[in-house]
Parts: sequence; C-alpha cells; structure tokens
Amino acid sequence: MSPQAQFAAPMPDTIEPFAPPVITGTAPDAATEILFHALIEVCRRHQPELESVLRGEADISQLTPELLGRALQVQGIWFRLLSIVEENTAMRRRRHAERTQGRDAVRGTFSHVLAEAVAAGVKAPEIHELLKSIRIRPTLTAHPTEAKRVTVLEKLRRIYLDLRELELPRWTERERAALLADLRDQIELIWMTGELQLEKTTVEREVSWGLHFFDEALFEMIPEVLYSLEASLAEYYPDESFEVPAFFQFGCWIGGDRDGNPFVTSDVTRTTLKRNGRASMRRFRARLNDLGKLLSITERALPTPIAFRKELTARLAASGDGEAIQARNPGEHFRQFQTCMLRKLDATIERNKEEPVVLPGPFYVDADELINDIKALEQGLIDSGCRSLAVNQVRPVRRMVEIFRFSTVNLDIRENSTRTTNTLREIWASIQGRPVEEAPDVESTEWRTWLTSELSKPRTVKRSLDGLSDASRETLATFALVAEMKTELDREAVGSFILSMTRSVNDILGVYLIAKEARLYLDSPGVEICQLPIVPLFETIEDLRAAPAIMKELLSIPLVRRSVRWQGGFHEVMVGYSDSNKDGGYFASNWELYKAQSKLTEVGQQAGVPIAFFHGRGGSVSRGGAPTARAIEAQPPGSISRQYRVTDQGEVVSFKYSNRGTAAYQMELTAASVMEHILKSKLEKNGSRPEFDDAMEALSGASRAVYTKLIQHPGLVEYFQNASPLDELALLNIGSRPARRFGARSLSDLRAIPWVFAWAQNRHIVTGWYGIGSAFKNFIDVRGQDGEALLKRMFEQSKPFRLILDEVEKTLRMVDLSIAREYSTLVPDQQIRDEIFRMIEEEYALTCEMALRVSGGGEIAFRYPAFRERLEERLPVINQVSREQVELLRRFRAETDEFKREESKSALLLSINCIAVGFGATG
Repeated sequence: MSPQAQFAAPMPDTIEPFAPPVITGTAPDAATEILFHALIEVCRRHQPELESVLRGEADISQLTPELLGRALQVQGIWFRLLSIVEENTAMRRRRHAERTQGRDAVRGTFSHVLAEAVAAGVKAPEIHELLKSIRIRPTLTAHPTEAKRVTVLEKLRRIYLDLRELELPRWTERERAALLADLRDQIELIWMTGELQLEKTTVEREVSWGLHFFDEALFEMIPEVLYSLEASLAEYYPDESFEVPAFFQFGCWIGGDRDGNPFVTSDVTRTTLKRNGRASMRRFRARLNDLGKLLSITERALPTPIAFRKELTARLAASGDGEAIQARNPGEHFRQFQTCMLRKLDATIERNKEEPVVLPGPFYVDADELINDIKALEQGLIDSGCRSLAVNQVRPVRRMVEIFRFSTVNLDIRENSTRTTNTLREIWASIQGRPVEEAPDVESTEWRTWLTSELSKPRTVKRSLDGLSDASRETLATFALVAEMKTELDREAVGSFILSMTRSVNDILGVYLIAKEARLYLDSPGVEICQLPIVPLFETIEDLRAAPAIMKELLSIPLVRRSVRWQGGFHEVMVGYSDSNKDGGYFASNWELYKAQSKLTEVGQQAGVPIAFFHGRGGSVSRGGAPTARAIEAQPPGSISRQYRVTDQGEVVSFKYSNRGTAAYQMELTAASVMEHILKSKLEKNGSRPEFDDAMEALSGASRAVYTKLIQHPGLVEYFQNASPLDELALLNIGSRPARRFGARSLSDLRAIPWVFAWAQNRHIVTGWYGIGSAFKNFIDVRGQDGEALLKRMFEQSKPFRLILDEVEKTLRMVDLSIAREYSTLVPDQQIRDEIFRMIEEEYALTCEMALRVSGGGEIAFRYPAFRERLEERLPVINQVSREQVELLRRFRAETDEFKREESKSALLLSINCIAVGFGATG
C-alpha cells in the first residue's frame, strides 16, 4: 500500500459503541476517557494499524520507518491531550476549593495573602506603600525550548475549550454530540498538521508565536488580575480606598535578543516594535468599537454634563469631520466622543504600519493621549450619574490601555559584551585615527580614563565615525532605533538594554557611551541622564561572585546614579540560572545565585539605590525552573522590594498562558507570591541562620568539585556528543538562533539550552542532580551525626535548601540509567564510555541514597504523589521512545543513502519531540 493510501485508509466498519461520560467533580478520569476515545477514532480513520500502539500493545521498534514516525507523532499528540486534561482538572479543583472553602483557602491568590497579612497585623499604610512601588514583569523570550507550532497551539486551545464546555450540564445530547464532533475534528487536524517545523523558524514567526498568547488570553486577563486584587483589598481592608496601578505588565525579548543571533537586526527589531504596537492598538480599537455599540445614550434621556460637552466640542473640532460625526449619531454625545477616538486611533494604526498610510485628521502621539480621552469619557458618565457604566464598561478599556499602551510589551534589547566592546574599540580607533589593534586593554586604567572622558564631554552634534565594520554600524543602528521608537511609537515600547557576559564596570560604562553616540540621553549635551536602563547580566559562577563589587563601584558613579533616579529609583540586575548551572552544577548554581542576591541587596542598601532582580529562569529544573510560589518564597529576604522580573521561555509560556483561566491564575500566583515575600521579608531577616549558610557553602563547594571533575574529563565532550542527540537538536527547527554563540565547537561555547536538552533526552539528566550525593556524604562523613542532624533540620527549616532537594528528587525520578546505558553504547571509545558512565552510575546511586537519608522518605519524590502519578502515566511510552531513539541515532549517523537518511531523520526528530512533550520540557 502506498503512503498516500495508508494515510487515507477508511475507518473500519465496526466501531465499538461509546457513551461519553459526563465530566463532574474534580477527577480527570472522565475527561481522559473522552479524549482517548476521540484519538482512537481518529487513529482508526487514518492509521488503524496504530491503535495497538496507543493502547500500549505494540512494539514500535518493529514498525516500518513511515509507521514509526506516525506512531511517535500519535504518542506526542496523546501527551498533549493529557496535559490539557491536567490543566483543566487543576482549574476545576481550584474553583471547587473556592466554592467550598472560600477564595482565601486557595494558595496563590490575593485573598490568601491578604487574609494572612491581616492576621499578622499588617496595616493599610504598608499595603499602600507596597502598591506604590511594586512592579511585576514576566518576560517572554524566544529561547528555543518550545516544540509546538502556533497552528498546533490554536487547535489545542480549541480542544481545551470544547472540554470545558462538556463539563456544563445544560447541553442536550444533540449539543454534546456536536461538541464531541468538534473535539475529534481538532484532534484530526493536529494529526494531519504535523508536529515538526519543516524549515528553520524565523524571528518573524517567533514574534507571531509570542503575540498569539496576547491575542488568545493576556489582553483580556491581565486587567482581570488587577480587578481580583481590588476585590480582595476591598474585602480585607473595607475601610480603605486603594489605588491599584497597572503594576503587572509583560516584557519581551522576541525580536530584540541579538545575543549570538545574527538574524535579529535593527530592521527586524523595528518591524517587531511596530507589530507589537499594532497588536495592542487593534485590540483597543475592538474594545472602543464595542463601547460605541453600547453607549447609545441620547441627551433626551440623560442630559450631558457641561464639562463633558466642552470635551466633546474640542474633539469634534479637532477631528476635521465634526458635522458628519454629529449627523450620524445626533444627540448621542457619548457615542460621538467614541467615534472621534476611534477615528484618531485608526489614523494612529495606519501611521505605524511598515509602509504607513497617513490619514487626514489627528492621530494619537502616544498612549497617554488615548488614556486621557478614555478618562474624559469615564468621568462624563460618572458626572451623568452613570457610575456603574463608567466603572464596569469604560474603566476596563482604560485599564487595558494603561497596561499595554502602544507597545503590548516592553521589548528589551539584549547583546553580549564581546559585541559592544568590539564596537567601542572601533569607535576609539575612528576617533584616535589609529588601528583597532592599538586600542588599550578593555580592563586597563587607560581604557577607563577614555570611557569616562568621552562620557563627560558635551556632544551637541552627531559625530561622524569612519571605518566602522558592518557589525559595529549595526550595533549603533540598534541604539539609534531605541531613541526613534521611544519618541515615535511609545515611551515604554523599549524596556531595557540587557548586557550579557558582563565582566566589569567598564563593560557597563561602554554601553552608556554607545547610548550617548545614539542620542539616548535626555539632555542635548549627553552628559546628565541616560534614558535607557542598562542592565548587567551575571551568568557564570565567577560572574555572580564578582557582581557585588562591580555594582558597588558602578553605583558610586554620578552619571549612573542620576540615570537610575530618573528611570525609577532602582537599578536592575539580571542573574542567570542556566549558565551558572552549566558552569558549576545544580547545587552550586543555586547557592551562588542566593549569595549573589543577598550581597547585591546589601550593596544597594548601602548605596541608597535599591537593586531589583531579573531572574533568567528556564522551564527545566536544570535551568532554574521551579514551582512559581516556592521559587519566589525561596529568594533571600529583602531581595524583592520594587520590581520583580522573570523570563518565561518556550514551553513555560504555552503552559501558563495558552488558556485564559490558567493565565489569570498563573499571573495572580506570581503577583500574590511577590506581595507575600515582601510582606514577610522583615520577619525572616531577623531569623538569619549562619549555621545553615556555612553548611550550604560547604555543600556547594563539594558538589561543584565533583561536577567539575565530570565536565573536565578529557572524554566528556566525545561522550556527550555521541551518547545524546546533541548535534541532531539543531535539525528540530524550534528556534531562530544558533546553538552556539560564536560558531565554535567547544563545550564552553555551547549554549545552556542544548546542554540541558540533550542530557534530558538521553535520560542521564546530570544537570539536575550530579555532585549532590557526594556533597551530602562528604558533609556527613566530616561532621558525623551532628552534620546529618543539621541537614535534616535544614530540610525542614531552610527554604532554599528544601527547594533544591525537592527539585533534585523530582529530577532523579526522571532519570533511567538502564536507558542511559543504551545511549552510552553509541560512544565508539569503550574506555571513555565505561569511565564516564561508571562515574554517573555511582553518583546517581549515592545521590538517591543521600536524598532519602536527609528527607526521611521511603522513595524518591514521595512528597509529590501527583507528580509521580503524572510521570508514571507517561514513562512507559517515554521509555519505549527513548530506546527507539538510540537505534534511530545509530541508523541516522551511519546511513549513507540520502533517501533512507531522510526517513530516519524524520522519525528521529519526532522521537525528540515526543520525549520533550512527555516530560513537559525541552531545555
């Protein structure tokens, strides 16, 4: 049978009758049964041979290459459907808890936090102060850790909505049948769409992927988070009136992150900024249009207040078409006002297209103008005695504009210090008229003197810089674009400049100088205040250790202090979880991050400039991934005082923000957890435990030594490349940027994402546990029973230590050394294979033993039954696919026939995708 005929195979004549169960209560069984049977029906329609695979009754290794690919795809689809069931079940459980116990019983809600605050004696002035300063900004990044295409995301959302509808008891059998039919159709469309990107994705597609979540959920649900806080404040502080600002916004790196990505140019960033702006403007337009349909209030029924009539007269006069607007809706003054706004917004949208069309009449210079117009409409209704309409219908639109402005997100620009330093060296050469090679060492006193001298010189005329390379011109063009977009699009269109690989104060001052060349200073001479926040990113362990001294020196510089004061009064510092983990292992990374934040917080306090942290977390445990509330809770006391930022990457974004109910909960969980941390920090500071810190330092050093011994083994690179699909990951096409920053072929230059991704695929997952067993054993051997008692006490009382051990145990549960051994057979050199696998095997056994000894558990991850259940449900399939992947790697690497190699490649990539979906994370 041809592949086409196989694909189009008709549904068998006999199909077992299926009466779909009604979804009730909080158990996921009914929903699981519905989705499984729907997938079985689709399978029978297109590939009946694979039903036995879905039922776990077939050996996929015996399938033809084509059927193997289909089998891997169908297993991946089933994992995605299971995730929908779990998301839906979690949502129903939260609602059930709220209905039966009250909202304050649901952890992670504002009600829960405020109820505890009131019980602890927190007074209203403290809440007022908190609301004045708190700013929360999750930041979406284009890190290549999302294996789902946008078109698949859309269909999965439709399935989620159908499943939610099926919960409702109001449907007739005919209506339920229609819902089930649509659900099956969406599964069938996923089947026929394909899971893999056939071409390398582009930055433009990544931008579309990011905006998808705003269109589907975030535009509507962020205002809901603010309303939830307002309602909770009214309940727990009923005698107070609180002004809740637009404290929750999103940042973004997609289209602005050029660190090692040659495809992100200044032109791409310009296009991204304009697309982001139009996305929010179009949503505002839709909401304004809805208001126009709603506000059909005639002055015959409700006299128009004098103040609002004056506002309307001014808008009609400015519109250039006032008579026509009045004639269209005579006497309907609120609708006339809305029409003026709508026309002005249409002109603004047109002006911000890539090829703008300038319409006659006024346009909005910035979002503040639109906000003021909506306020005028809102106040007009209030003055007319229609407060309910103003608050319930108009204010939500104003809130939306205040949050998203003409930018949707604050787009950060990220670049690494190597690139900015090269640009500065070329600028130096152009100014001095000397070769670049003669530039002073960038860490020398001479270089610092040149930087400070240039920063202090007034610059009223743009300097002509000759002889710059294309790369340096591109860097300058990016900074010039920031100045342009902040003026022409929105003052908040661009967030910050993130400087990767920050090594010194000179690195940061160099960026201030580039910003000066691009006219990004508020004063025309360019010596007083830089309007673009420059955020150093400290990534490796050595960088984290150097960070306090760097920031202490930086905050003593008047230019920096003046700029920070204007930018909001705090200096942001980004800390990287991925590279520090790759550098020193899981335990050392977490402890060094904790120490760095504690010391940097002290530096900020001493300098009188609070430091706010931007957490560069990934989705997997090895890249800083952890439950939101517990991750925030485990931060050093006092380290969250103003702004809290965290990266949301790839699969984390789709997990949190694909569906509205989940998105609202995840955002409230983040915000409530930040509020809770701030309110509790003072008490926790008084409970500092030096003995715990001493133990953490000892454990960190010991674990890092063992981890370093592994990664510095002379055969580790050969082992890793052969015993994992490291090189093959680049074929998966899930990100626009290369796997290595500068194209080198060394372990040190390998990005953290493929490092973690490949270790997860081959089931070693050393990035999430290696070295910890030896560290615990060494600590107990040296300190004896007192040491063991101390570790057990830390497990009960130390939040950072408990979080580390909990996540280590979850990771250990995912490791399978019998499968890992099969991957090791791909390493040609037997000595390297045996030595490295033995090291991993011994350390794994020791880590399991020590984890249970400290936690007192009977089995690994015993404290997390839901996690174990979820994993055990998936492991039989994941294990089977993992074993098949070993053979696919062997076949793909050895195959010389191009056609057969392509067959193997397709199945191999589907296996990578299937394992990633099964575990719920890639890199």
